[in-house]
Amino acid sequence: MPSTPFSRIPALAALGLAAALCAGGAQAQFKERNFRVSNGVSKDHPMGNGLAKMGACTLEKSGGRMKIQPFWDGALGNDLTGTQSVRTGSLDMAVTSTAPIVSIVPALGVFDLPFLFNNAAEADQLFDGKVGDWFSAKMPAAGLINLAWWENGFRQTTNSKRPITKAEDFEGVKMRVMQNTIYLDTFKTLGSNAVPMAFTEVYSALETKTVDGQENPFTNIENMKFYEVQKYLTLTNHAYSPTLVLFSKKVWDTLSPEEQAALRECAVQGRGEQRRANRAMEARSVDDLRKKGMAVNEISPAEMQRIRDKTRPIYERHAKSIGEEPIALVTAELNRIRGK
Repeated sequence: MPSTPFSRIPALAALGLAAALCAGGAQAQFKERNFRVSNGVSKDHPMGNGLAKMGACTLEKSGGRMKIQPFWDGALGNDLTGTQSVRTGSLDMAVTSTAPIVSIVPALGVFDLPFLFNNAAEADQLFDGKVGDWFSAKMPAAGLINLAWWENGFRQTTNSKRPITKAEDFEGVKMRVMQNTIYLDTFKTLGSNAVPMAFTEVYSALETKTVDGQENPFTNIENMKFYEVQKYLTLTNHAYSPTLVLFSKKVWDTLSPEEQAALRECAVQGRGEQRRANRAMEARSVDDLRKKGMAVNEISPAEMQRIRDKTRPIYERHAKSIGEEPIALVTAELNRIRGK
């Protein structure tokens, strides 16, 4: 091997020292941190895939210093109480649907309006663009930072009384819904006895017949084993349920810019994995739920239009509480996406 001239040794040593100092400086921007995350679902839910991906990413970017520690099945509180803990700074993060926290940020109520989205591609374009950014910008005033938009997906209806094939079949069904005024109004409008209830209480309520039915995305129905206590699954797609990855602003303000940037980037990486896993599970869920004993039915296009027409007044009834601006923004963006 050729020898290194003695005159070059000091220069090479200086370069090595500079590189080491740069690496050390970059690492110095990351402190040892353990971020606790509240989640209402179990570890096997696609949210687990998203948080695993996000956690691996933050470990890599921080040189192993920043860790994501998920807690499952509402162990740190339901969606609303967990989010309140994030606001106070007693908890670092919460992954939650928008619906339970409309009482904190009323503009999010626009996403609870029935039959707003036609498909997931529309939702992706809206949430990953300027409209999603507009809603995220509303969060800091409530003590929250939204790192990314994930999803629960389109919501379906189950019950233990009868198949639902037309609008009238909803009448008299005692239906658990989220603790949210628009969901309550939607099912009351359809004739159901709508009962607000935390997600962690639903299985027990179905098992004891405290309620006849509930509505949730396929992934939650399967993951929470609602098929054990529900006979009929109706494909209603009555609402698309977006999910927020919320971080405490109080904690956020103590982080370095590098730490903040890593969390945002890693939440977006988690978003891709979470959506992929969620949609893969949705694609096989109907067959899986049939195999597990559920009777699955769709509603004819004509009957679905009747249901849509029956729920249309809900938009006007809740326009004031949601606000004109968020409704106008979402409507305009969906029209643009649809080429109208």
